[in-house]
Amino acid sequence: MVPAGTNGDVDVFVTDNTDLVIDVNGYFAPPASGGLSFHTLLPCRVIDTRNPPGSQPFMGEFDINVFFQGCAAPLPAQAYVVNATVVPPQPLDYLTLWKQGASQPLVSTLNASDGAITSNMAIVPVNNGFISTFVPQSSHLVVDISGYFAP
Repeated sequence: MVPAGTNGDVDVFVTDNTDLVIDVNGYFAPPASGGLSFHTLLPCRVIDTRNPPGSQPFMGEFDINVFFQGCAAPLPAQAYVVNATVVPPQPLDYLTLWKQGASQPLVSTLNASDGAITSNMAIVPVNNGFISTFVPQSSHLVVDISGYFAP
């Protein structure tokens, strides 16, 4: 998350020549009537596709029911703050997380093109306790929740 300056500008600095892609997934508005507040949770494991031991990696899309995982995220939550980790057996182009029932966005939540275990924190809109996931190559996925946004 990066605070925006005048006209929504952000500064970027790199030490070597690089290609840069910036995806804008949302923004924080000033407090107002009808806004959402952030609520912290004790970090809690929502899913680990490596369990039970010997489970095969998944590929494609699947939905995660965060609400029923016993992590104290209430059903009226409108977005979850999660840490997603991929454990790919080979290079993985990307992982995308989004609101279940919505169209899959054309952005990545994280990239692991080197095949390394990779994690990233994300704020994901939620639909009745569900979020959707997609990976184009097989991978294991670990998702931990640490907070939520609700009225």
